[in-house]
Amino acid sequence: MDFSGFLVQLLNGLAGASSLFLVAAGLSLIFGVTRIVNFAHGSFFMVGIYVAYSLVERLGTGAGFWPALLLAAVAVGVFGALIEVLLLRRIYKAPELFQLLATFALVLVIKDAVLWFWGPDELLGPRVPGLSGAVQILGRSFPSYDLFLIVVGPAVLGLLWLLLTRTRWGTLVRAATQDREMVSALGVNQAWLFTAVFALGALLAGLGGALQLPREPASLEMDLNTIGAAFVVVVVGGMGSIPGAYAAALLIAEIKAVCIWIGVVQIAGISMSFSKLTLVVEFLVMATVLVARPWGLLGRAQAPSRYVGVQEEPLRASSTGYLITAALLGVALVALPTVTADSPYTTVLMIDLLVAALFTASLHFIMGPAGMHSFGHAAYFGLGAYAAALLVRSAHLPMEVSLVVAPFVAALGALIFGWFAVRLSGVYLAMLTLAFAQITWAITFQWDSFTGGSNGLTGVWPAQWLSEKQNYYYLTLLMVVLGVLALRRILFSPFGYAMRAGRDSALRADAIGIDVKRMQWVAFIIAGAFAGLAGALYAFSKGSISPETLSVGKSVDGLVMVLLGGIQTLAGPVVGAVTFTWLHDTVARNTDYWRAMLGAIILLLVLLFPQGIAGFVQQLANRLREKARVKT
Repeated sequence: MDFSGFLVQLLNGLAGASSLFLVAAGLSLIFGVTRIVNFAHGSFFMVGIYVAYSLVERLGTGAGFWPALLLAAVAVGVFGALIEVLLLRRIYKAPELFQLLATFALVLVIKDAVLWFWGPDELLGPRVPGLSGAVQILGRSFPSYDLFLIVVGPAVLGLLWLLLTRTRWGTLVRAATQDREMVSALGVNQAWLFTAVFALGALLAGLGGALQLPREPASLEMDLNTIGAAFVVVVVGGMGSIPGAYAAALLIAEIKAVCIWIGVVQIAGISMSFSKLTLVVEFLVMATVLVARPWGLLGRAQAPSRYVGVQEEPLRASSTGYLITAALLGVALVALPTVTADSPYTTVLMIDLLVAALFTASLHFIMGPAGMHSFGHAAYFGLGAYAAALLVRSAHLPMEVSLVVAPFVAALGALIFGWFAVRLSGVYLAMLTLAFAQITWAITFQWDSFTGGSNGLTGVWPAQWLSEKQNYYYLTLLMVVLGVLALRRILFSPFGYAMRAGRDSALRADAIGIDVKRMQWVAFIIAGAFAGLAGALYAFSKGSISPETLSVGKSVDGLVMVLLGGIQTLAGPVVGAVTFTWLHDTVARNTDYWRAMLGAIILLLVLLFPQGIAGFVQQLANRLREKARVKT
């Protein structure tokens, strides 16, 4: 056994754990007090390393290096405070998912702002003055700077412990973590407490980014890569627990280090690469912890917030005006290929819009009526897409048969994942779905011989009679309309009413004999099947498929579409899917900084229409009807 190599890898894990802890500690602190799942926290990490790069260039790589890192962290803290005051303070009473949507929009804006200011190239910082060399450990070299990082993690943990347990401000923060409304009732200025906590959390993320400057180049991908790992650490450690975040960071970083050290081994004549597990090991750990201990290693159940947001309203049968509008829309969709015969791109775009509508409607099915928030719905979309592609390419089945079988493959994945997921609730359920989706993505990404690996699969074309885009458009339109109508019909069936009863009051539903968990499990399977159908339609429309269809970005797009349209209306997912996909396409084709413009539009819509676009229209129509009734 190469003990020296094993020890060096463990030390590498400790250094990585310290960096990850700084980001996760800030995220955990912000969530514990404000209850905001801050998707933009990874952006603070990214801004931290970019600002540190500029300050080091300005102040010099000698005596100015360390002040530059500290100033970068402070600058990110101030930046976070401004965001909290100008934006987040306006949406604290909105539903938590709309807060997530707002922070996602911030990610887009901040990414393009960094792109505009620093450019697209990676920026590598200088060596650390005084710590640029290496030390010898059992005959192996280990960077001196990494030894410094190993010390930073426990030092910051100790300082945070002193701040939270030995100061009046820390007492208020801990009290707000348990019951923030009671803290406000006692006369504490809750707004400025939230601002201070958010600034501290952003400062920690900025410090984590700045300290990475000598270790890795600054790049535009750091935000999403970092936020995924930080979410995992926070959930594994326990939401709101700073010691839990450090314990989780240590656990995950050391397991990754051990996997790298093991490398490739032969088991029963089969080569197994443990180093490839580093892509997914944190999600395996998270799934295991959440199944065994739902509140994380050192976490505990959070006190329910009294900010319940928008009350759920009962679903009602469609009005005559709604049916007429839907019929006219259907006629327009049927006639569209004829009207736009000279513009093939319009037909392709409409196929994308229809596929997005079905995918989003399937996600809304479990988010709205079932009350289960999924961050990994792309898993079922991707399973359907890959099933269709593999059935055509490997099993040589007809396209029509593959299109029928693919949703059942996706439903099987939902059956397995849903069995575990429905045993949790809230953020923990959402994060477990994310873990399963990332595990599925990692398998697809690395299984070169079966899925094509990172290159994906090509040559996935529809049958000959569907080779014309107009014909495939009509098939997609038919399948999407039938799928959306089927989901709608289920919601108005006894199963749908029972599902909504479990969402509104699980205790009362259980008291009258409804098996709530089983209902939720079945809902997961139904939603997975229709998402798989959308994935299969997508695969045949593009002629190829890649692991991106199972990525976190695809799941986030689905969330954005549902929330943008309105989670409380049946038309919301369709409206949100069409709006987001059209905006994404239009903005991306007309400007290099399309993310910032798209993010700004989403922020504007969130602030103006907190119930979503369809929800706002429905609310406006109800007011007009009420006024007309009063006049008569």
